[in-house]
This record gives sequence, structure tokens and C-alpha cells, in this order.
Amino acid sequence: MTTTETRTPFLRRRLTRRLGATAAVVALLGGLAIAGSGQPDAQTNSSETYRQLNLFGAVFERVRANYVEEVGEEKLFEAAINGMLASLDPHSSFLNAKNYRDMQVQTRGEFGGLGIEVTMENGLVKVVSPIDDTPAAKAGLQPGDLISHLDGEAVMGLALSEAVEKMRGKVGSAITLTIRRGEQEAFDVKLERAIITIKSVRHRPIGDIGYIRITTFNEQSTAGLQQAVADLKGKLGDRLHGFVIDLRNNPGGLLDQAISVSDAFLERGEIVSTRGRGEENSSRANAGPGDVTGGAPLVVLINGGSASASEIVAGALQDHRRAIVLGTQSFGKGSVQTIIPLQGYGAMRLTTARYYTPSGRSIQAKGITPDIMVEPAKIEKIDQQRGRRESDLRGALANPDGATPPAAQPPAGAPPAVAPKVITPQGGDSSIGPGTSNPEEVEDYQLARAIDLLRGIHLYQARVVN
Repeated sequence: MTTTETRTPFLRRRLTRRLGATAAVVALLGGLAIAGSGQPDAQTNSSETYRQLNLFGAVFERVRANYVEEVGEEKLFEAAINGMLASLDPHSSFLNAKNYRDMQVQTRGEFGGLGIEVTMENGLVKVVSPIDDTPAAKAGLQPGDLISHLDGEAVMGLALSEAVEKMRGKVGSAITLTIRRGEQEAFDVKLERAIITIKSVRHRPIGDIGYIRITTFNEQSTAGLQQAVADLKGKLGDRLHGFVIDLRNNPGGLLDQAISVSDAFLERGEIVSTRGRGEENSSRANAGPGDVTGGAPLVVLINGGSASASEIVAGALQDHRRAIVLGTQSFGKGSVQTIIPLQGYGAMRLTTARYYTPSGRSIQAKGITPDIMVEPAKIEKIDQQRGRRESDLRGALANPDGATPPAAQPPAGAPPAVAPKVITPQGGDSSIGPGTSNPEEVEDYQLARAIDLLRGIHLYQARVVN
């Protein structure tokens, strides 16, 4: 039988052929560390590295030669690389050439699939957020749902990239997800794959408030935000009393877009800092002059599906007291992933830093705590019998301004009240009153509270000025 030592050069040659110059440089540096270093620690570390490579070579050869079915070498190498990266944290992974192309298309705003942002938790696929107007959102998938089976096949044991690959497929083809939700019994949801075209920013006037929803941070986000603000200003003019920026169920996206969106509302100061092992992975982003809203009051909506880039925006605006953050605790993804292309083989997604809000808070595994905690709720109007009033009493004094008591009126200059009707837990476009002709009818309790807050701020400011 061939010894491990004689297999190792064979493995190194194979690795060099597969990984090209990168592997060659690593091998060269390893040799220099042994030959040129006079430090015992360096020699010890290098020897340990080669000892572990020997172990890898032994396992690789044994699997290739003795596994019950023949396995391709490329599959074994990809699995080994992916296993190494996936063992670091839930967000590091290997992207083969196809997955790398898919990711590049996704950041441009269009891709194929079900429309869910996912991560791994205890071996299962966890839904971070469904994307608006996609098969997943329309089927009612919610943040926190756990996917245990794909077409009856258990997810346990799959890498995240493998599970994602299984959920992708030909447009129009169907897949059945087995969902675990809280304490409920597991249930199946059948979805039909579709082309997922993400319109990153949507907007609509709700009475005298500008509502802007950012569904994800892709290459269209900043331009979409600027267009939305300009359009709302044009429609509402002097009646515009503030903006609601809805980041609920926004799974994140491009860091540079999160920075530029934050900068659109800030005049100065730090937006976010990243800190890695070395200076090359540490950075600080600052805002430049200019607020696209002209200093209008802001309320930012977040929930458990608000992750990563959306937490950067919420944290920056909260720390600078530029906006009031309302809703529930965010997801808590405070790490930065760098996409490192591997020429001819795809790319690797590697966690290289943590990010911090302007006040120095790390969001990792904690999230953003809202300034005002508002849980999703359903409000129903309760019929009440009319009670007796002063005017009903025998011999009551008449009002000197008129005999008939006037109906209760809001204070002068106050806008009409929002009438919340039914909660929409996903916080999608239905949160701006789908199918209703009356813009005051808001079907979302959290959004209704945000609008009430902005109107209260406007009334208070108007009275202070007057």
C-alpha cells in the first residue's frame, strides 16, 4: 500500500493544477518558511501544516478508492473547500462558477428561484426574509421559518449552498418545502419557481406622509431612493410632513448601497466602521453634506427580518438621532463578507470583518433595538353604546356659542387620523393598503403607529413655531 508521505506530493501537484497560481504561491511560501526561517516556532507551524495536509491526502485517497460509489475528484475537492469555509460561520461558503454567476446576477436585481433569503441554523435552512412579490412571499413564508425538507429530502447534512442550489431550478417548475414554524406541526408548502425581479425601492404617499419601502440593497437602491423622495415631494409639496422608511424583512445586500442610502439622510459624521484582523479589512465610512429630504422627520421600521445592510442604515440613523426607529428587534447579522474570485473556479465568500454603528455598537447576534417597540397587532373597532352627556341632563346649561353641541373635531391644522384595519405580518407592499382607493386606510398596525408618530411631531413643531 502506498504510504501517506508518497501520496502527499501527488496531492500537492493535483491541488496546484486545480487552484492555479494561488496554490503554487502557498506551496512556495510554505517551503520558504521551512528553509529560510530561523525561528523554531515558524518551523513548528509549517511542519504542523504539512502534517495536516498529509491527513487530508490520506482521507482523500481513501474516499476516492474505497467509497461505495465512485465519486468525482472535482466534487470531493469542492466539498472539502466548502466544508472548511462553512465550519467557520454560517455566512462563509464556496461558490462554484455557476453559483458565482447567479450571485452576480442577483446583486443586479434579477435572478431565478423562490424569493427567500436564508441562512443555516442547527442543520436546517432558516428563512431570514421572504422577498416581496415572489413565490415565497405570496405563499406566506415568514422570517424565522425553518425548512426541514426539500421535496421530501431532509435538509440535515446539506451545506447551505447545496440547499440553495436545490431550491433553484427551471422557471415554472415546482418544489415542496416542509416548514417548521414555532410550536406548530410541520406543514408542506408547494412553490413554483419564477424569475425573481427585485424592484429595490417602492413608494407611495399616505395622506401627508411619504412611505418608502426598501426591499433589499442592490445596485438600484440609492437611485431608487432618490427618485422616490423626489416623486413624493412633487406629489405632496408643502403637505409633506415626513417619511416612513420601511426596512422590515429587508435581508441586506450590498454594503456600499447601505452606506450611500444612509448618506442620503445624513449631513455629516460616521455611518459605519468595519474591523477585521488587519488594517486591510478595517475601514470607516463617513457621510457627506446634503440631506435628500431637506431635514424632514423620519421613522424607520424594522423587525426580525431586517438584517445586515438594513441594520447598518437603521443603526446609523438611530445613533445620529436622525430618525426614530420603530418596530421589533432586528436579525443581528453584524459581519462583513468579502467575495474573493478564484480564477476559473468561481469564488469564495469569506467573513473578513465585523461592522459597528457610529456609537461603536456591534450588532452581531444582537441586532438593533427600536427606540419604540411596537409588536405586530390587529385592531378591531368595538361598538359602544352612547353614554349620557351633559347635554342630556335635565336643566343643563346651554352652550353660549350655540344650542347644538358640535361633533368632536381635531385640533386646527391636524390631518385626518389613520384607521388601522388588519395587520400584514410580512410588511410587504400590502402594508401600504393594497386594493384600497382611500390612502388613509392603512392595513398595518406598525405602519399606522409610525404615521401617527410623524403627524404628532409635525403638530408639535407647528405649535412651537407659532
